[in-house]
Amino acid sequence: MTIYRQSTIKDNLYLRARIIQAIRGFFNDGDYLEIDTPIRIPAPAPEAHIDAMDSGDQYLQTSPELCMKQLLAAGYPRIFQICKCFRQSERGRKHLPELTMLEWYHAGGDYMGLMEQCEELVRYIARRQEGPNELVYRNRPIELAKPWRRLPVAEAFEKYGSVTMTEALATDRFDEVMALEIEPNLGEPGPVFLYDYPAQHGALARLKPGKPFLAERFELYIAGIELCNGFSELTDAAEQRERFKNEQDLRQSLHKPQYPLPEKFLAALHDMPAAAGNALGIDRLVMLFADTDNIDEVVAFTPEEL
Repeated sequence: MTIYRQSTIKDNLYLRARIIQAIRGFFNDGDYLEIDTPIRIPAPAPEAHIDAMDSGDQYLQTSPELCMKQLLAAGYPRIFQICKCFRQSERGRKHLPELTMLEWYHAGGDYMGLMEQCEELVRYIARRQEGPNELVYRNRPIELAKPWRRLPVAEAFEKYGSVTMTEALATDRFDEVMALEIEPNLGEPGPVFLYDYPAQHGALARLKPGKPFLAERFELYIAGIELCNGFSELTDAAEQRERFKNEQDLRQSLHKPQYPLPEKFLAALHDMPAAAGNALGIDRLVMLFADTDNIDEVVAFTPEEL
C-alpha cells in the first residue's frame, strides 16, 4: 500500500482550514469586503529582489497589491483577499514558489494602527483554536498577550548587528545583516514588530513625516519567522513612478529581467486615499500554529510532487 505524505500531515491541513476560516471571520466581523482580483497581470511591481513568473505575454502576480489599491481608489474602504502568489526561484524550508497570501487594506489607516490590528488578528486566530495566549513553537513558549514589542530597525542593528544600520546601508550589507544577525533574535519570548525601515527599503511605503530617510513600514516576527510586511501606503504617483524606475535600474544592474511599469496602477494613485495595507504569509502562520519549521508540512502538495 502506498504511503502518501499527505496522510501524515492530515492534522496540519485541518488546522490550516480552521485558520483560514478564522481569518475570514475576523475580517467579516470588521466589515471588510472579501474581494478576488486577477492572478495573471500585465505588469508586476518592479522590485529588485522579487522575481515574477512569466505567463505568456503577462506575469503571475507576486502580490495582489496593485489591483487592490486600484479598488481603494475606486471607493472600497476596507478590503481583504486570500490568494495565491508566485515568486520565481523561491524554495526552502520557509519558502515556496507558489504561496498563499492574506492581504488587506484600510482607507484612512496608518502603519501604527495596522500593527494593533495585526495583533488582534493573530490573537483572534489563537482563541479560535481554543488555545491560551501562548504558542509553543519548537519547545519554546511564545507569549501572545498584549502589548507586543515595537522595535525600530536602527535599534535592532545596534542591539543585534555587527554594524549600524547606516554602515550596513553604506556597504550594501543591509539584507545580509538582517537575515543572518538580526532576524534569528526576533520574536521571542513574544512577537515583535520591526518598524521604520530605511527609505530605500520602503518599497511602496509612505516616507515618515519629519524623517524622510525612514519609511512607514513594519514586519512582524514570531519565533524568528517573518510573518508579514505592512505599510502606510504611498499615494504620490510621481514619487512612486520614480521609485519604480530606481528598482528597474537596480534590476538591470543585477542582470535581471525588466518589467513594464504598471501604468494603470500609477494612474489610479491620483485617486487613492490615505491607507494602510498588510501582506501576511498564511503558510508561515500555519507553520507556527502547527509547530513545524518546514513549510512542506502545512501544504497539500509541494512543487516536487506535481
